[in-house]
Amino acid sequence: MASLKALKLRIGSVKSTQKITKAMKMVAAAKLRRAQEAAQAGRPYAERLEGVMASLASRVGASSTAPRLLAGTGRDQVHLLVVATSERGLAGAFNTNIVRAARRTAEELRAQGKTVRFYFAGKKGRVLRRFYPDAVMGDHDLSQVKTVGFGDAQAIATDLIARYEAGEFDVAHLFFSKFVSALVQEPTERQIIPVPLASAGAAGAAASDAVVEYEPSEEAILAELLPRNIAVQLFRALQENAASEQGSRMNAMDNATRNAGDMINRLSIQYNRTRQAAITTELVEIISGAEAL
Repeated sequence: MASLKALKLRIGSVKSTQKITKAMKMVAAAKLRRAQEAAQAGRPYAERLEGVMASLASRVGASSTAPRLLAGTGRDQVHLLVVATSERGLAGAFNTNIVRAARRTAEELRAQGKTVRFYFAGKKGRVLRRFYPDAVMGDHDLSQVKTVGFGDAQAIATDLIARYEAGEFDVAHLFFSKFVSALVQEPTERQIIPVPLASAGAAGAAASDAVVEYEPSEEAILAELLPRNIAVQLFRALQENAASEQGSRMNAMDNATRNAGDMINRLSIQYNRTRQAAITTELVEIISGAEAL
């Protein structure tokens, strides 16, 4: 049985931890509001841009004049998995779910005989190095970024497009966590390079009812639009991640605070019982000594 001093020290330690987790919960809640507003404000533009691009892509199709970012390299052998995670932990299963989804896709592609490479945007995704030490193609450092901006996403997009043009990979998949609510964050996978013609045609079908003429030409506009769309989709993923991270951290810290409270109650009961037992023992010894006299 633990001594009274040890129990008292442990209760004090748990109380200190509870103060920290409660403070972290409040900070995450404040950051969540701003991150949620940013993520929701960016969705309409990203979706509309993707719809316009899809309308153009459905017209061009896989023709010989189509931009390479749309037509592809003609191969489907090397797949690049862009894993967007956070720079910090203590966010529940937020990072774990993204990494797990990336690993699942990687194993499926390898089972099909494909070559898998990884590109990290966030420190916590680097855990995949343990499982695929020779498959890391790139790592974009976001450790100094406090608030994600479009410039960060554009830098990643520029690097990815340069690697794609150099023939380092054939298909790129983006992994991030879509923010649904403070309690729900969905790990999401999306192909960003090249643009899937199937989804492009489906998205462009809704816009095909209106007669639209593009100037100078669909191919020329796509050549300018596709790189920007990749940057916008990456920016949207980073914004969704920022909101999902704070929501997951807020829930994790709330659970930690509650668990700390339960532990304090249990330790307090144990402390009181041990203290009462010690007092009872001392009284028995005093009474026994008095009777002996």
